[in-house]
Amino acid sequence: MSGSEPTRVLIGVNQSSIKGYPHASISSKGAFEWTLQKIVRDNIPGFKLLFLHVQVPDEDGFDDMDSIYASPEDFKSMKAKEKNKGLHLLEYFVQRCHEIGIACEAWIRKGDPQETVCQEVKRVKPDILVVGCRGLGPFQRVFVGTVSEFCVKHAECPVITIKRSAEETPQDPVDD
Repeated sequence: MSGSEPTRVLIGVNQSSIKGYPHASISSKGAFEWTLQKIVRDNIPGFKLLFLHVQVPDEDGFDDMDSIYASPEDFKSMKAKEKNKGLHLLEYFVQRCHEIGIACEAWIRKGDPQETVCQEVKRVKPDILVVGCRGLGPFQRVFVGTVSEFCVKHAECPVITIKRSAEETPQDPVDD
């Protein structure tokens, strides 16, 4: 595999919806850890992880941003002036990648998560898209909708959905 481009894995990440828990969602962490354990394994140079966080417009007053974060230092100047919760979310994943030694990029887009993830797949052309899945039943899906199901149907690359394990499911399964 030497000399070839690394396999590019796009991972859709979001914040936890659990009150008082401003961190990566259970599903996002699960998708990331599964990707490391089952896809990357020991072949760190053979992969580049791409992290996409989609913010719903006007949800937090955040302006569009096209910055790319590829090292822990990239966050320092932003932290002082940026109140955006999504920034620390991306920092978590970039920091973990740097600890492991795997190449990565992370960015934020604004829009409807389903549409925006699929648009980014079209734009970035990753080899694989990995998204977390809460494993909601049909009744809950009607009210909540699922980004993972939409991506499986519409993304222009192979999609892997990672379900939460039963022990990771919060009291209210809609929470993540």
